[in-house]
Amino acid sequence: MEPELMTRPEVAEFLRTPVATLGQWAFRRVGPPYMRVGRKALYRRSDVEKWLEDQSAHERREAVGGRA
Repeated sequence: MEPELMTRPEVAEFLRTPVATLGQWAFRRVGPPYMRVGRKALYRRSDVEKWLEDQSAHERREAVGGRA
């Protein structure tokens, strides 16, 4: 069973994205939602998976030239 809470390096590996990119996304508020626990950023696995699915849906809408 996978842990529900993931660290930024774990999310970066899951998304195949550099950790620094996740930091930039967090700063710009465009990446998956996260919470701060002390100095650590933690992500709920379900939030990351939903965010990823939303990105796919957005790309599909852009490909057909419409907005849903």
